[in-house]
Amino acid sequence: MIELEDVHHDYGDHKVLGGISLTLAEPRIAIVGANGSGKSTLARLLNGLLLPTSGRVRVDGLDTKKDGKAIRRKVGFVFQDPDIQIIMPTVAEDLDFGLKRHGLTRELRAAKVTAALLEHGLDQHRDHPAHLLSGGQKQLLAIAAVLITDPTHLVFDEPTTLLDLPNRHRVTRLITGLTQQVVLVTHDLDLAATADRVIVLDHGTVFADGPPARSIDAYVALHTA
Repeated sequence: MIELEDVHHDYGDHKVLGGISLTLAEPRIAIVGANGSGKSTLARLLNGLLLPTSGRVRVDGLDTKKDGKAIRRKVGFVFQDPDIQIIMPTVAEDLDFGLKRHGLTRELRAAKVTAALLEHGLDQHRDHPAHLLSGGQKQLLAIAAVLITDPTHLVFDEPTTLLDLPNRHRVTRLITGLTQQVVLVTHDLDLAATADRVIVLDHGTVFADGPPARSIDAYVALHTA
């Protein structure tokens, strides 16, 4: 469970989030809102990439201000642009990179990498330069590199925005099939509709929060009024 208690976040003199209090307990939660509404800032607060200016964010009882390292092991984060996330030269090396911090043997890491390559349809690209993959393959690699570390929560920031329709569908199927808790920041209302709960942000505050159909209708009405 992820809890936000009266969370504010400022960038200098610019207030981005003001007084957010939420308990995120559902298996799949979508966060929608216009550009500049605070969605990505909120997402980065959930695993300690950003810390609140005031208030508290807790993950399974751990405070992001005090327990950042432990929280980042629990909460995997997938960025909108996979090129930000891909670090190592080849596909297999990138998958192995995150495992090295978990103290696994070389043999166990190799087995997990092979399994991940097969699961995500990247087995023919094991030694391929990671940054020369197609856009869809890069996004699959970025997701696989997070999943391979076995997080209990996953935060996705606009995972389908840069993808063509076939890859958008493929990534959507992957996300909706995950067993971990998922918090999904998205402009894709079809993807948001697959969630158990949709939160609408507007100018850094919660405008609507509830079942997908009701929240999405409120979001659409807000921006067509």
